[in-house]
Amino acid sequence: MPTYEYRCPDGHEFEVFQRMNDQPGADCPVCGQPATRQLSAGAGLLFKGSGFYITDYRDSDYKKKAEKEGGGAAKTDAPKADASKADSPGKPKADSSGKSDG
Repeated sequence: MPTYEYRCPDGHEFEVFQRMNDQPGADCPVCGQPATRQLSAGAGLLFKGSGFYITDYRDSDYKKKAEKEGGGAAKTDAPKADASKADSPGKPKADSSGKSDG
């Protein structure tokens, strides 16, 4: 059950465990007046430990290949552009402004 924060008209603040489908409302335990539910940020959700990412479930063969290729990073299926193949002979090279040499 969630915890809801309440405040009475006299300024007393308190928390109440209520079901989500219960009507909002509670009486102040100090003065007995009806209190109003306050907006709350709630609790943060923290995941600690292993097993929360898909990469934690990779098999050992995949991990060995990734380490061999460098840094444990997974290899992508997209081919890398080779700088020596990018410039073909017979074509003028373009400078950074997009203009050609010729």
